[in-house]
Amino acid sequence: MAALAVVAAAGLIVDDRVLVGAPIWLKPLKFAVSFAAYGLTLAWMLSRHTPPSRTGRWAAHTVVVTGTIEMALITGQTIRGRRSHFNIETPLDRGLFLTMGVTIAVLWVATLVIAVLLFRARLGDRAATWAIRLGLLLALAGLLLGGLMAMPTPEQQAQGALRTLVGAHSVGIPDGGPAMPLTGWNTTGGDLRIPHFVGMHALQALPLFLYAIEALSGRCARLRDERIRVRLVLVAAGFTTALLALVTWQALRGQALIHPDGATLGALAALTAATAAGTFAALRRPGGGTGPGTPSPSATTAEIAETAHPHHPEQELPA
Repeated sequence: MAALAVVAAAGLIVDDRVLVGAPIWLKPLKFAVSFAAYGLTLAWMLSRHTPPSRTGRWAAHTVVVTGTIEMALITGQTIRGRRSHFNIETPLDRGLFLTMGVTIAVLWVATLVIAVLLFRARLGDRAATWAIRLGLLLALAGLLLGGLMAMPTPEQQAQGALRTLVGAHSVGIPDGGPAMPLTGWNTTGGDLRIPHFVGMHALQALPLFLYAIEALSGRCARLRDERIRVRLVLVAAGFTTALLALVTWQALRGQALIHPDGATLGALAALTAATAAGTFAALRRPGGGTGPGTPSPSATTAEIAETAHPHHPEQELPA
């Protein structure tokens, strides 16, 4: 996938064709990068399952095979100058699109098998274990939400377009309108690729969030407490789940991500406030202490002694 991303990037430079309002090689590039990140993350997660599982290896190989088939079909249609998704105009286009649907369904099942395996294993400390588990669940949800794009739109049903197209990225507008840079998300209507993206990339976001916490623990003693790290991971997972629901709701109402209405902004404000409150609660010392003088269970003996009997040089008297 990394090699294919380089090829697709070169295609953007040397091939000036445009398909559905976007450079024709942009889709292979985005899919290749996404699959590379997906495969690398799953490989890292499975490496933490000791001893290695034969079932996990077979599930991983299934992800590789189905992902390779998906990318071969997308790239092949790009070379032909044809849409890879939603295109049923000719028998060949229909067959390729149905094949992609089957491969993604099999990939989802393989990912579910990996999730079940990792839910039954200890993958490090509790914070790391839950970051991996919850990231997998959100990725599975994001993959499922991608199925919304394969459903016929009301416009297609009304206009009889099901003979050439079935499904769309956009809600309320045709595919191919004004779009955001790089992502290609619509700026004038709803876009179902957004919840698909948010859910799938929670797979990387939650473990990376935990790594950031662990990196900060050198400066913040409170973050060295495993229970606090677990709480923060749960808050982050709750935020991501609610954000996934919010952007799905926004897209289904035909609303562009960058043009939220009052209801969307109100829901986002409530989510932000709830996350801030959850973060504050998570950072409280286990047992209810909030002050800097409350030692954590991971503190050293010297740190605890210093907390209990602080040293004040100004109180020392000369001999």
